[in-house]
Amino acid sequence: MIRDLVLANRSYRRFQQSHVIDMATLRELTELATLCPSSGNLQPLRYVLSCDADKNAKIFRHLAWAGYLKDWPGPTQGERPSAYVIVLGDSQACHSINCDHGIAAQTILLGAVEKGLGGCIVGSIQREGLRKALDIPERYQILLVVALGKPAEKIVLEPVTSESEIKYYRDDSGVHHVPKRSVDQVILGS
Repeated sequence: MIRDLVLANRSYRRFQQSHVIDMATLRELTELATLCPSSGNLQPLRYVLSCDADKNAKIFRHLAWAGYLKDWPGPTQGERPSAYVIVLGDSQACHSINCDHGIAAQTILLGAVEKGLGGCIVGSIQREGLRKALDIPERYQILLVVALGKPAEKIVLEPVTSESEIKYYRDDSGVHHVPKRSVDQVILGS
């Protein structure tokens, strides 16, 4: 059921790094993204896939992990993603990427959840450093990085009761709490 997949699809930031995700799985998840709608059907997205430990380490160095968790620098060795999908925009296919990359990333994550995996869409990227580390040509805009792995943390959704309560946090037990607005809080004029 789609609701179950959506509920299980959280922004996981700690993983069982030893859990192997193979290239065939990454290709299968990326194929799901290629089947998504595309603005003007231009299909400008391209992907860099990684399930190699050395390449993963290069990618990891260029990502920031949780803006609201000021004292947490990101997952430690052993808790890092097992794989990545870097979502690129091909400037020769399209000058302006609309929402395609968001649709693609969400689809990849839903496919991952269906396989018992989890992930996190990372937008806080040192793009030029990543470009150089992976030798990504200038024609490709680095849009997002989807980190993937076997989740190693518990995430709990909570209701938002005021505007100041939207920040996620971890409790003393390491449980990650994510406030979410209700449908009544987001629908206007009904």
